[in-house]
Amino acid sequence: MSIDVGFGILLVVVGIVLLAFELVHPGALLLIPGSILLVAGLLYLILPSVLLDSAIGPIAIVIAAVIAALIEIPYYRWVAPTHRPLSTTSGGLVGDEAIVIAPIVPGTLKGKVRVRSEVWSARSTMPIAAGTRVRIVHGEGVSVSVEPLEPPKAS
Repeated sequence: MSIDVGFGILLVVVGIVLLAFELVHPGALLLIPGSILLVAGLLYLILPSVLLDSAIGPIAIVIAAVIAALIEIPYYRWVAPTHRPLSTTSGGLVGDEAIVIAPIVPGTLKGKVRVRSEVWSARSTMPIAAGTRVRIVHGEGVSVSVEPLEPPKAS
């Protein structure tokens, strides 16, 4: 087996390994370099003169794979939608607005707020009536701390 065939087989194997790793750990960061190495290896095996007639053939393949990887990362950040985490934690709600659905009494967790489509136990340093719009300022465990969006009116 010549060095050229061995190098072609090595490129095919590395390309397949990268594509297999991509299947096991998706994220599309190995898809382009793996594909480039796989195609380059097949070219070495099927049409060796295409890459071997040039002294820079092997270097061009490696450079193409590196450039593809560097281009692919910003591309996938642009393509991939950003979204909130799939599971909600109380800390992840900080800054969100909510509506009080059960009056909040200071020092207790009797108060309840609706945030998006979920109901959370709520606490505050002041009493807050049901129907009041509040902002979540802290989350801990299964409860949130809130403050009214508008200051209470003086009586």
